[in-house]
Amino acid sequence: MRRLFTSSVTVLAVLTAWIIGATPALAYPPTPPSASTAASQLASLTVKAEGSTTGYSRDLFPHWHTVSGTCDTRDEVLKRDGTGVTVDSNCEPTAGKWYSVYDATYITDDSAVDIDHIVPLAEAWKSGANTWTTAKREELANNLTIAQLIAVSASSNRSKGDRDPASWKPTNTSVHCSYAREWIWVKYTYKLSLQSTEKTALQTMLADC
Repeated sequence: MRRLFTSSVTVLAVLTAWIIGATPALAYPPTPPSASTAASQLASLTVKAEGSTTGYSRDLFPHWHTVSGTCDTRDEVLKRDGTGVTVDSNCEPTAGKWYSVYDATYITDDSAVDIDHIVPLAEAWKSGANTWTTAKREELANNLTIAQLIAVSASSNRSKGDRDPASWKPTNTSVHCSYAREWIWVKYTYKLSLQSTEKTALQTMLADC
């Protein structure tokens, strides 16, 4: 009986959130490590001057590759990060709603949704990925097991561009903590370096946790 009551309360809370217009509990990238773990990971990363974009091309990070059937990585993120998402035989969305955490906006047209690489591909290149194999770069560009990919508004993604947290942060300040943890998780997983201003910005964002 207690379990049934708890479940009923949970359902009621979700429905109430929808009614009053609060952000629904949508699926997002895998939850990053805690702030304390992120701080430890950040401390272990190599700090050095950022490399150049010489030789860089997005084509050197093959994406989006097929994940299942007709669905590629982009399709999978759209399905994961949205609510009420339906797709056609080509895995293209025919309906759905997405909440862009970067700028706290709702989107119902998938053409206005971008799949952002938390750590931009050009940033990864300048931080060590320039020495990787194509296969490893493809893994980073399509990685669904860590918080590297997220569906956000096209406008916020293009505002971010290839910038790191020292020069760009989500306008939605409530996600600074999670954004920093996600960024650090990606760099730690792939042993990418960071510059001193980037590290300082991340430490400041972690303080929001």
